[in-house]
Amino acid sequence: MSNADVRAVMRIESLSFSTSWPTSAFQSELNDNKLAHYFVGRDGQGPDAELVAYGGIWVILDDAHITTIAVHPDRRGLRYGEQLLVHMLHESISRSASWITLEARESNEVAHNLYRKYGFATISTRRAYYSDNGENAVVMWAGNLRGELYARRLATLEIELDAALSSEVR
Repeated sequence: MSNADVRAVMRIESLSFSTSWPTSAFQSELNDNKLAHYFVGRDGQGPDAELVAYGGIWVILDDAHITTIAVHPDRRGLRYGEQLLVHMLHESISRSASWITLEARESNEVAHNLYRKYGFATISTRRAYYSDNGENAVVMWAGNLRGELYARRLATLEIELDAALSSEVR
């Protein structure tokens, strides 16, 4: 993600979350936070490719934290979120993270299923975490990211993802 992407990111942010991050938060993450790494997903190649997803991680020592991930509502179900998650997992591993965590709305079963698929387990609940409606957040962790077992799991899931993407027409 670059500063030039923030306007498109904010459009997806406002469509995805009832309480969205302000523009200044993304700019601060990109320009000031040395632990932050943000990425975008585009539909297609080249300068005219539409930005359809974004996500970010913080990597602190050997822990990574997924701070946000969103896909444009019109593009959900097309595996952009999964591709972005895989990219963030690889980035976390390449930056020496052994563990990765995130919070997700308790009601977001689609997200929970995706995270479980990639080895995340629910560890705890944060009561009334979301300020817009007081919904709980589930805290999920995946560990031993740099181990052989996780590497095999990730490789297998990527093969399945690539096969699914090859068979789908966008």
